[in-house]
Amino acid sequence: MRTSNPALNSKTFTGLKPIADTSRAMTIKGTVNKSAILLLLLLVAAAWTWSMSYRSADMGAVIPWLVGGAIGGLIVAIITVFKKQWAGVTAPIYALLEGLFLGGLSAIFEARYPGIVIQAVGLTFGTLACLLLAYRAGLIKVTQNFRLGVVAATGGIALIYVVTLLLGLFGIRAPFIHESGLIGIAFSLFVVVIASLNLVLDFDFIEQGADSGAPKYMEWYASFGLMVTLIWLYIEILNLLSKLRRR
Repeated sequence: MRTSNPALNSKTFTGLKPIADTSRAMTIKGTVNKSAILLLLLLVAAAWTWSMSYRSADMGAVIPWLVGGAIGGLIVAIITVFKKQWAGVTAPIYALLEGLFLGGLSAIFEARYPGIVIQAVGLTFGTLACLLLAYRAGLIKVTQNFRLGVVAATGGIALIYVVTLLLGLFGIRAPFIHESGLIGIAFSLFVVVIASLNLVLDFDFIEQGADSGAPKYMEWYASFGLMVTLIWLYIEILNLLSKLRRR
């Protein structure tokens, strides 16, 4: 089992003893239910920061919540990765913090490009639904080569983002890929595709975890991992749509 998701990697279930009592073991249904809870918490928090920007008529009012949510979400995510058994507490906190971040980010994008958020939300959930149906129907086979390809591509994207961030600290802007030209749009489209394929790996990994009889708290942890990928996909779709709007 291997996935490029930092939360759901090849060592996630290492050292976990299978639970003989099925009522205390991880299940797909339980993971789906907990994913729905996390998604609801994220949407509630996002709606709060979104509405704040309109109530205050000042986009600057959401910046502290956006930054606080991003930093807090990163810290809680790291804690969750290292303390999986705490996921029942940390995963909901992560969802709320990321909701604050996404609500503020979405409000900023919406102010610049009216209607972009509903398009991004629709494409994100539409992609999730289509890939889940395709996976359950057996149309997408998660082979070892498939895993390796997605993991390698995701690693390459992460490396590009890290290099871009480091260059930005020195006032150097990476050309082409972050612009609205054809190369920039093609790059964003590629990232969206890879983020989408990571969802398939997450589906497979969750199914493997349920089959292996992992502890019940892993439902929260697996749901957290799925949220990480879903949030990444939404942000990349927002970025792609904004580039298309700028052309």
